Amino acid sequence: MAQNADVRRTQEERTRATMSSLVTAARALFVSDGFSAVTLDAICRRAGVTRGAFYHHFRNKEHIFREVYAANQEELSAIVRRAFRAEQDPWDGITAGCQALLEASLEPAVRQITLVEAPAALGWTAMRDIQAGCKEQLRRGLTIAVEAGCIPERPLDPLTSLLYGGICETALVIARTTDQRAALKDTLTQLDLLLTGIAGRAEPGCAHRSQVTSPRDHRSS
Repeated sequence: MAQNADVRRTQEERTRATMSSLVTAARALFVSDGFSAVTLDAICRRAGVTRGAFYHHFRNKEHIFREVYAANQEELSAIVRRAFRAEQDPWDGITAGCQALLEASLEPAVRQITLVEAPAALGWTAMRDIQAGCKEQLRRGLTIAVEAGCIPERPLDPLTSLLYGGICETALVIARTTDQRAALKDTLTQLDLLLTGIAGRAEPGCAHRSQVTSPRDHRSS
């Protein structure tokens, strides 16, 4: 039994390694050459696998691009989560997370996959499906902020959609500007004003920030 388990584990490890090699190779090629120009043969050559191995894991080029895009979204989600948890106050965490998402979206490889190639390669419906986890993450952060008294209680579904949709659209616009750093700077200024208005404050920050003296439970969320 132990030997069979070792065999299965080895097979699973090989499978994961092959899939990881293919996704890594595909991502590099999609970034450098663009989705439409990349061929399956090029992906297989870069990954060092056969076409048979490719088709064992993926149906076609669109399928592996979806995996690349999903991996990018997971990376962005992790970046936002770290920014949120680094702040003592939940509303400051929301602000930091939104800023981190915009800034990370402009990293060249992320920008190429997420903002340039994905709309044509996947379409908006598939993109929204994959982004659902990131959007839900924002909703959870808003829930924590409401429960902590950072912002007044309000319907969170429309607020989440407005914030997340606005950030995604803004990232697309910034990605297509010639001076992305200047556009990002202007965007972050407006984001501060927007979040200040949502919090019902006259200036950026949380309504009870001065009352917070110890880390809150949101860091473990």
